Amino acid sequence: MSRENRGIKIIPLGGQGELGKNMYVVEVDEDLYVLEAGLMLPEEEMLGIDAVIPDIAFLQENRHRVRGIFISHGHEDHFGALSYILKHLKAPVYGTKLTLALIKAKLKGDGFNGRTEFIEVTSDSLLSFPSAAVSFFRTNHSIPDSVGIVIHTGEGAIVYTGDFKFDQAASELYRPEIGKMAGLGEEGVFCLLSDSTGAEQPGYTPSEAIIAKNMKDTFYKAEGRIIAACFASSLNRIQHVFNAAAASGRKVAVVGKSLQRVYETALKLDYLKVEEDLIVPVQEIERYEDKEIVILSTGHQGEPIAALQKMAKQSHRQVTIKEGDTVVIAASPLQGGELTLAKTIDMLYRVGAHVVTNRQRVHVTGHGSQEELKMMINLLRPKFFIPVHGEYRHLYAHEKVAMEAGIPRENIVIASKGDVIEAKKDGIRIAGKVPFGNILIDGSGVGDVGNIVLRDRRLLSQDGILIVVVTLKRQDKSIVAGPEMISRGFVYVRESEGLMEEASERVTAIVKENGSRQPFDWATLKQEMRDSLNQFFYEKTKRRPMILPIIMEI
Repeated sequence: MSRENRGIKIIPLGGQGELGKNMYVVEVDEDLYVLEAGLMLPEEEMLGIDAVIPDIAFLQENRHRVRGIFISHGHEDHFGALSYILKHLKAPVYGTKLTLALIKAKLKGDGFNGRTEFIEVTSDSLLSFPSAAVSFFRTNHSIPDSVGIVIHTGEGAIVYTGDFKFDQAASELYRPEIGKMAGLGEEGVFCLLSDSTGAEQPGYTPSEAIIAKNMKDTFYKAEGRIIAACFASSLNRIQHVFNAAAASGRKVAVVGKSLQRVYETALKLDYLKVEEDLIVPVQEIERYEDKEIVILSTGHQGEPIAALQKMAKQSHRQVTIKEGDTVVIAASPLQGGELTLAKTIDMLYRVGAHVVTNRQRVHVTGHGSQEELKMMINLLRPKFFIPVHGEYRHLYAHEKVAMEAGIPRENIVIASKGDVIEAKKDGIRIAGKVPFGNILIDGSGVGDVGNIVLRDRRLLSQDGILIVVVTLKRQDKSIVAGPEMISRGFVYVRESEGLMEEASERVTAIVKENGSRQPFDWATLKQEMRDSLNQFFYEKTKRRPMILPIIMEI
């Protein structure tokens, strides 16, 4: 696999300084190898946004150089942007059997009609390209068929771990290829891009075997129905629920579109072991006693907490939580979602449910803690190191871990999105910048919501909107009807009549003053109305509603 290469660059387009939206580009000579194409669930201030994906302007400009998109595993923070990206970039997609099956199901659900070449790989595959060869090794994560990706160059191997941990009790389906990793280390790893999500956690991530035992104990003790909430793509957690249900003599109803999609795909490919008579339709759960039922649930985008809130509020279409139910939350909250989780648990207790959370160890992360991160570094023994997957604090913590494992500080780069990292025998450095950013998905719109629209949504959410409607006579621009004030989210008009009358008088005065000017200018009239009302309402209420003048002419 020895080749002479003129230049090697690594460019993160997502997944740096954030959790999710993973995308990394490895440039070897003239070829671009794209690792991952993930999405991220929106941050709290992104009002109304469904998902966020990376800006691929750099890849579009260099589309003729892209050799392929390589996906490490079947989680949407690693492949969820493909339905958008493949519309703008013609490139083959490489992944393992389960990963490709989940990608195709997601693309179908997103209404993707394009033509793409999907190439299935295994951990034994070796792909040859003009500038490099690409191989894979199995990793242990919360979903089967997870692999690390290796790009073999003339300088040595560039290894991207994907998401990983080391569980000493992992079943055959989840067992990592530690020997293969050590072999790569013996051959010589030039640069390692390693998962930083768990870099702040000391020690080791607890074993899935502990979770399986605790799940069964919880199911045995529950006297009523069990509602088990997990992420749609946590296949090992889903398997634990099925196993615990079978052991405790219960039937399972699967609720949630994304969960149904992942479950059916994994079942068809034999990545889930479920007895046929264990599953019942959710419409038939009333035919069974409460102690015979488990409801396995997730919500929009595969996230379970919002669905539990709906069930507690009795606004869920299929399931209502009632007194005596046991709710098992087998998931960690999303970044920034700790408050939402706490409120949800409170709501569940209010309706009489018994809540089992991670304090009872029914869930564990799919990411390695500090000792496992050191183990990966010691197996691969890289010359250069780039922490990936995480907010800055995770990347910083991983840098400290790498230094403890013996990597010199000057051989480590904490990169930001868009950084061009140049790696040569004599050193590694940031040598430039490419376009980067967020593409926002809102409903069926992709990229049509930008910062200005988000700013308007924030204003509307804070102080509301006031619409001013005035009808003018065409000849002399005198007022025929209005001004009429329509308030939404600002003040209740019936209780603020004095305020609205004073505002109307101001608008009338502005219209009369502008009507006498020649030439008459609509833009000036609207701007003066906005400025005057903004100042007036702030003085009176200390609020700044969005002012929307509507002027009609007859």
